Amino acid sequence: MEAILNRVDWHKQELLPVIVQDATTNEVLMMAYMDKEALELSLKTKVAHYFSRSKQRIWKKGESSGHTQEIQSFNIDCDNDTLLIKVKQNGVACHTGRKSCFFTELESGAIESDVEVNTEAAYGVIDTLYHTIQERKNADPETSWTAKLLSKGENTILKKVVEEAGEYCFAHKDDDEAEMVYEAADLTYHMLV
Repeated sequence: MEAILNRVDWHKQELLPVIVQDATTNEVLMMAYMDKEALELSLKTKVAHYFSRSKQRIWKKGESSGHTQEIQSFNIDCDNDTLLIKVKQNGVACHTGRKSCFFTELESGAIESDVEVNTEAAYGVIDTLYHTIQERKNADPETSWTAKLLSKGENTILKKVVEEAGEYCFAHKDDDEAEMVYEAADLTYHMLV
């Protein structure tokens, strides 16, 4: 790791500009800065840490929002003074609630972006289902199927997963698309429990 840290030309500047790109789509998500310590933390944990110029401290991306960045790769430019990291973005990258910080297109006179923003966490349906299951863990087993399943233990849950997998397989064998969708949803739910 010391060799990587020493590769950066820290003599030019104490803060290293970092371009952050989605590892799957290659969309540029944001630009931030790292000092030597933030880079070291990022290399060790494979989770993005940056240096906040306004707060004058290191911060882990997503430390308050939960929108962390799992680093897939590190690349340094030809001058050894700018970093490109490719990440698996959990949630959104921008504090405004947008996926990317680069949402305002500067055209002739159009400086403001009038795109409506959903500032709620951007979770996919599987993640939403997972969080719903987590919320229902402590519910009354008399009124919640999730709580009831969890109260019966691992063997009961695994039997249910096997049962749902079998039902999905038969729907697939019968080429019943509507039933396949239903059984796939059922199987996914029980696997997450």
